[in-house]
Amino acid sequence: MAQKKIYFLSDFHLGAPNAEASLEREKKICRFLDSIKTNAEEIFIVGDMFDFWFEYRQVVPKGYVRLLGKLAELTDAGIKIHFFVGNHDMWMNNYLQTELNIPVYFEPKEFEFKQKKFLIGHGDGLGPGDKGYKFIKKIFRNPACQWLFGILPPYLGIGLANYFSRKSRAKTGMVDEVFLGEENEWLIIYSKEVLQKQHYDYFIFGHRHLPIDVKLKNNSRYINLGEWIKYFSYAEFDGEELYLKYYTD
Repeated sequence: MAQKKIYFLSDFHLGAPNAEASLEREKKICRFLDSIKTNAEEIFIVGDMFDFWFEYRQVVPKGYVRLLGKLAELTDAGIKIHFFVGNHDMWMNNYLQTELNIPVYFEPKEFEFKQKKFLIGHGDGLGPGDKGYKFIKKIFRNPACQWLFGILPPYLGIGLANYFSRKSRAKTGMVDEVFLGEENEWLIIYSKEVLQKQHYDYFIFGHRHLPIDVKLKNNSRYINLGEWIKYFSYAEFDGEELYLKYYTD
């Protein structure tokens, strides 16, 4: 029997830059999930699945039924799926857990597979620099701020959020795709700092929107998963080795 595999992917940004492009991308993601469902043991979605997401008590954003249905199909079939919130969908509550049986993580988390240790997270706010975003993240994560936003009527709150999201680089698809070098990539710096205290075989992050595979000391590797706007990149662990790959229909 073939070895079951573990898959990692991130940054779908569904909803961006418009409904038509988002729907085309959503269908492609579903085709990818169909292509791996026979040999997937677990799937990690490492943040920014949506370009915006906010869960009201009785309301969730409209759309994305193909992907949500596909995820339900996979979890119903016994495939474990994990989700890490990103900076665009940090306002998750319990919808994925109750409807799809998908655990949601708000911070990087350690996993171990086949005696290999993984540290997995979206990556936003880690490492040096980006102080402005780190300050905003504290505000957005504050329960009082979330409550205040939640009392807005959904048509107003979601409309306002989508307006600001359209102003972001991710919404337009204009992202920084230049590798800055190991000494300037914040998540590589963060990974190296963690390695000084604890060993991990793989650091797996999203957020950066650029597929990156860098060897660190002591046979450790930093993997950035890229995104599904342009690269359609993902990582695959076969029980012995991890590969950074690109999906084409």
